[in-house]
Amino acid sequence: MTKSTLIDKLNWRYATKKMDPAKPVEQDKVDQIVEAVRMAPTSSGTQPFELFVVTNPEIRAQIRPHAWDQAQITEGSHLLVFAAWDNYSADRIDAVTQQMTDERGEIPMLNQYYENLKANYLPRDEQVNHDHAARQAYIALGFALAAAAELEVDSTPMEGFDPAKVDEILGLREKGLRSVVLLPLGYRQEEGDWLLPMKKVRKSKETFVTEIA
Repeated sequence: MTKSTLIDKLNWRYATKKMDPAKPVEQDKVDQIVEAVRMAPTSSGTQPFELFVVTNPEIRAQIRPHAWDQAQITEGSHLLVFAAWDNYSADRIDAVTQQMTDERGEIPMLNQYYENLKANYLPRDEQVNHDHAARQAYIALGFALAAAAELEVDSTPMEGFDPAKVDEILGLREKGLRSVVLLPLGYRQEEGDWLLPMKKVRKSKETFVTEIA
């Protein structure tokens, strides 16, 4: 995708308020968005979060009341739930090291790197580690938004929800995970979305960007 096309697609996208429940997102497009999430960079390559793709209408209906009753959760066809690790652990970091070794071969410098990582991460407070993991999920969220825009799939990133309730509905705490952000996918219902005709508003480059030569 060229730079001009990327910017055009980002101008096309907006936080869709009204999705058409009669128009589900094609599976191949969902697969590409999910793959963009999987390919997103994360600190030290740990990928300290998991992605849940929820299509079950009953489960999405359970989530909606705990997300400010936002209609996109049930009117869209897919709900992506980004769930970050609740903490870093020796087992989790060792699993990363083992995968690296399995796919790249034995590299002593790499093994030492992850031993140093454990020495830094494991003594930290659990909330500090969860917050760090959540920031990695947000990097992947950005990739999902860009991929959806490229495919002209509408999406709406959501922090307005009760994570504890979503965790309970999806059984995340038992997996050592905590939900951090939601992303419904669907297609805009043009006649019913009040936000669609409004101009996209962003700060000017002059007020937003400082160049330091």
